[in-house]
Amino acid sequence: MITNGIIESATITNDEHGILSAWVFVDYGGSGQGFGGYVLYLPKDFSHSTNQRNYAGHFIWRVMEAAGVSEWSKLKGRAIRIEKNAEYSGPIIAIGHIIKDVWFNPKTEFEQMKVGNNQPARSEI
Repeated sequence: MITNGIIESATITNDEHGILSAWVFVDYGGSGQGFGGYVLYLPKDFSHSTNQRNYAGHFIWRVMEAAGVSEWSKLKGRAIRIEKNAEYSGPIIAIGHIIKDVWFNPKTEFEQMKVGNNQPARSEI
């Protein structure tokens, strides 16, 4: 299912167990949902933080690209498209530009990065 939404806010935090993550909170008009929560960076004291790909840079860049902004601070108020499996439940799978065919599916793109493809193909629906 694809629907439209407005970005209410965007945060980058290290609150959750000391890992870096980012969230974009989307309003569907009467209800809302968060998009993000992926581990974008593990500090050096985490045992499995070696050889980490640049998930943080990739996530930040692709969210801004999908929303059509050049600064993280300009995400608030932007209209985007959202892909979900079910109409009102389940996580957001991907976000997309409101007009252009530009989509970001973090799960797919991060899996491609894990296998050594540092420039994953852009998600398209």
